[in-house]
Amino acid sequence: MATAALPAVPAGFTGRDEDLARLFPVLDPAAESELPVVICAVSGLGGIGKTSLALCAAHRAVRDGWFPGGTLFVDFRGYDEDPVTADQAVVALLDGMGVRGPDLPQTVAGQYGLYRRLLAEERGSMLLVLDNVSDAGQVMPLVPGTDHHRVLVTSRDRLTELDARLIDLDVLKPGDASDLIDRSLRLSDRGDDRAAREPEAVLELATLCGHHPLALRVTAGMLRKRRHRSIASLVDELRGAEDRTAAVGIRPVFEAAYRQLPSEQARLLRLLALAPAAEVGSETAAAMADLSLDRAFALLEELAAAHLVTPVPGGADVRWRIHDLVREFGVGVVKRDAGLWEEGEAGRERVLEFYFRWARAADGWLQWLPGTPVPERFADRAGALAWLDSERVGLVAVVQWAREERFADMAVRLSVSLGEYLDWRRFFDDLITVCSVAREAAHCGGNRVGQASAWNNLGLALRETGRAEEAIDAHTRARDLHQAVGDRRSEARAWDNLGLALRPTGRTEEAIDAHTRARDLHQAVGDRRSEARAWNNLGNALREAGRVDEALKAHTQARDLFQAVGDRLREARAWNNVGTTLRDADRMEEAIEAYEKAVHGCREFDDWYGTGRTLYNLALAHQQVSRPAEACTCFLQAAAAFTRANAPADAAAAQSAADALT
Repeated sequence: MATAALPAVPAGFTGRDEDLARLFPVLDPAAESELPVVICAVSGLGGIGKTSLALCAAHRAVRDGWFPGGTLFVDFRGYDEDPVTADQAVVALLDGMGVRGPDLPQTVAGQYGLYRRLLAEERGSMLLVLDNVSDAGQVMPLVPGTDHHRVLVTSRDRLTELDARLIDLDVLKPGDASDLIDRSLRLSDRGDDRAAREPEAVLELATLCGHHPLALRVTAGMLRKRRHRSIASLVDELRGAEDRTAAVGIRPVFEAAYRQLPSEQARLLRLLALAPAAEVGSETAAAMADLSLDRAFALLEELAAAHLVTPVPGGADVRWRIHDLVREFGVGVVKRDAGLWEEGEAGRERVLEFYFRWARAADGWLQWLPGTPVPERFADRAGALAWLDSERVGLVAVVQWAREERFADMAVRLSVSLGEYLDWRRFFDDLITVCSVAREAAHCGGNRVGQASAWNNLGLALRETGRAEEAIDAHTRARDLHQAVGDRRSEARAWDNLGLALRPTGRTEEAIDAHTRARDLHQAVGDRRSEARAWNNLGNALREAGRVDEALKAHTQARDLFQAVGDRLREARAWNNVGTTLRDADRMEEAIEAYEKAVHGCREFDDWYGTGRTLYNLALAHQQVSRPAEACTCFLQAAAAFTRANAPADAAAAQSAADALT
């Protein structure tokens, strides 16, 4: 039987080894399969490289002698205005089999009958490459009736109607994307070594192209035309481009895909392009589009089938990621239409309201004490933390909408609800970003309460990142603003935090005064939990001043108050401070007992930083009583806990201490 010539694999094809490894076992005619006819359908975003992958696999299979019966190739032009039908394709396939002219049956039924008979009679395995298919109906009538042939289909849509092995194709990995640019340049000029000389520019260019193969090939072509200019110069141009999808030549692909979407899917895609992050949860998408969760999920699945969003399974909720270039295309669509712009602004307002309600509820769980009303929306503290972890990127991004007057007030309030979480997870850079934006927006809007809260949380993050003087200034500003509005409870908290910032600068007596003022104010307003915090911090300052007996009394008072209000986590932290003070007093066995209680309490709440710190202190105590084996174990456990707490410097110090004992 004659073989229809396969098109060549595009020059510079690279970066698909893993995808080829998934494809070859399906194509192998000798491999067993549960499918009656082995079909493999490769799908992905337009220009992602589906055809290139299929052709590469086909050529390698032919080279290895897998298909002695030959290969047949048809481009169905599925996304053009006039796609190829199955009836037209069968004529092309028969032509590839050598049936043409007077041998070609005159009726469609006769053509299909001959096609199937020839396939059934061909004992050598054949490969049918059916490219650029938009609908399963285009290829179903062409599927062979025998299981020794193979069918390889490519489509922008996930053809779930086919009984086929489905392979989704994603963008290239960063290294492979850079390699594609380098290969493309060297293919046209072996001496073109710009990629080797400008590796950072190549990486950024690949990022600007979204690691999308078609965009990468277009930009490589642009570089070939500007042979004597640097890659960095093109990066600068693309970075400043008004429409990057047009600049990298991929906008027509997205326009075609967008035009084919039903109105509900098109609307959801536009709104997702305006979301604060490229990846959102199903509930976030539903809130932004003002849809029920079930309806939003159904539409998201349709968009995923068209490869305009990518599902990211994880936890209890499926998350959805939109490609950077698709996102930029969607933003461009919205900007060009006043009605769509207002629709988008309403969607952004809804997602901000959604984030605020859920973040406030999550923060309520982080602050919750037994005996107080149970916060809404989440079943427990772990569920609240899991949601905050999953939405952190979006939450931080949406706070930055505070720069826009329409969203400023709620974004500032959202920033306050994120303070405890970002501090707990030690995401201090995010906390600085969130608080800085909120502070500026609150100042511009004359919101002194919001401004004070932002200054206070900002000071905490600045202190943790070693910027003590800036932290002192931040807490001083917070204190003064709270005093000005008569909020004594918040003023007390600012005094307490000011004391924390003063201590690293050696101003211990001022810190003692600040914590004492905080304690007295909290006592005056009847806030026992915050009073306990002030006692705890006061104890640390007193210990640094060498006043060990007073420090021990302060930490003991803090521990007892935390116990009385049911705050077991902070009770554990107070036990750690009791242990350290006892160690200073050379009461080592009592110190070890206190540390062990602290470790147990911190672990109960997955407080990995507190666990690491306490284990480190426990190791020091074991060292002081000449128990090196126990000390080494505790240092190693501390290193592991610090790693889980996102504290690499502390983890390294603990590991180093353990190494010194071995």
